[in-house]
Amino acid sequence: MATTQTGQIDLNYGLDDVPKPFPKALGLGLQHVLTMFGATIAVPLLLGPAMGMDTTQIAILISSVFMASGIATILQLTIGSRLPIVQGVSFAFLGPFFAIIGSKEGVEAMTFIGGAILLGAVVEAVIGYSGLFGLIRRFITPIVIGPVIALIGLSLFNAATLQVNTITGEDGGIVLAGNWWIALLTVGLVFLFSLVLSRRSQLVSVFAILLAVVCTYIVALILSEIGLITDGNRAFVSFQTIGQSFTDAPWVRNVVGERSLLFPWGAPAFDLGFFIAVLAAYLASAIESFGDYHAVARVCGLGEPTRGQINRGIGSEGVGCFFTGLLGGFASTSYTENIGLIGLTRVASRYVVMVGAIALIVLGFVTKFGAIIATIPTPVVGGVYLALFGLIAAVGLTNLMRADMTSQRNLLIAGFILFMGLVVPDFMNQLPQDWTLFGMTWTTNLARSIFGSGIAVAAILGLFLDNAIPGTDAERGVVSDGDPSTDPDATAAGQA
Repeated sequence: MATTQTGQIDLNYGLDDVPKPFPKALGLGLQHVLTMFGATIAVPLLLGPAMGMDTTQIAILISSVFMASGIATILQLTIGSRLPIVQGVSFAFLGPFFAIIGSKEGVEAMTFIGGAILLGAVVEAVIGYSGLFGLIRRFITPIVIGPVIALIGLSLFNAATLQVNTITGEDGGIVLAGNWWIALLTVGLVFLFSLVLSRRSQLVSVFAILLAVVCTYIVALILSEIGLITDGNRAFVSFQTIGQSFTDAPWVRNVVGERSLLFPWGAPAFDLGFFIAVLAAYLASAIESFGDYHAVARVCGLGEPTRGQINRGIGSEGVGCFFTGLLGGFASTSYTENIGLIGLTRVASRYVVMVGAIALIVLGFVTKFGAIIATIPTPVVGGVYLALFGLIAAVGLTNLMRADMTSQRNLLIAGFILFMGLVVPDFMNQLPQDWTLFGMTWTTNLARSIFGSGIAVAAILGLFLDNAIPGTDAERGVVSDGDPSTDPDATAAGQA
């Protein structure tokens, strides 16, 4: 085994090391796939049913997401930051995507989602490769970052319960009964594996979410087969439904024709309001990735990433999202889970991550793989969201630790934009269906898209208030020495 000393960290495999023989590299690469697996399938399992997709369509959606994630990861390793960082589906876009789904019927929503992704991807690529992100970074402080990321989780509270609650028809009759017992079992197992048993086993720690889903899935399957969960229940799953889903799905994706590789949902459609709402999510995603580049560089023993690495990384994410739009998936970003895996295994090899990325593309081509995943009952997925969405909010709020939160200025700004990120979308949802802004369709769609997204509201208000109201660099958590780092230790030193 190669051992590389980089900085102060003793790595089993360094950045340029190639584990041999190949089966070892393949195993290490597949571990990255398994680590990102839960979060990667979570978004299509949430958005697919919201668009009324059947299991075959959801299998195609999962296939698109896996291929897009693999391609985006390869781009990050080659033309991006060249750090061993995995790309996957971003939760930052769920708010705007739900807004699009709410205003467009069925799979048509995917054409507008694809159009917004493509346009936003171009903007992100330009901002990254032109070096603009390095220039505007000073205006994006922890006072803005914290509430924006927190709202990614808080704005999705209803999305979790929608996966679990009873579905009723227009006449008020029950179409499918909800199942909170299965959802709560999932939550309990997530806590058990991630906070209790993980202390005894690193393997359990890495695969906590996956283990919780698999265990609850097996419980639901057994209860369904013995008749305690009936086919009128949302937690119902049987060997027959699994077999039917597996049989209906093709073995591999079509390259051309119906559900082809490119634009499987049809030609992209464009709407200015949707674009601006998704652009706010791109900003939140770029902010998250900015922090991830620093985290993975530290884990690899490289110190701080250079400004050039950061700009290329953001630019690469834009290119990766563009391919995502072409393939019919969802926008991608860097995955913090896989950074933690590098820290646990001390394997920082780019080659290993590349092997994992290729495995993602291969899995994406095998549509039957996605068909099996699509049979996971929605209460199981809802239970995962109940556990994870609050965690996203908490992670966002930890960014405020980098600023001086004893400052009345910061407390008022952060609290206000967080609160308005919840209030304004609720106000927009209460407006009548025939409400218009200045009597024009495009202005109405623009207003509904922007102000219907808590992320967009918080980002706009935060950027304005934090930069318009006087405050010192130390107070705002800005690194004033020109270093591209946002290292909290460096910030604390500046304050001292």
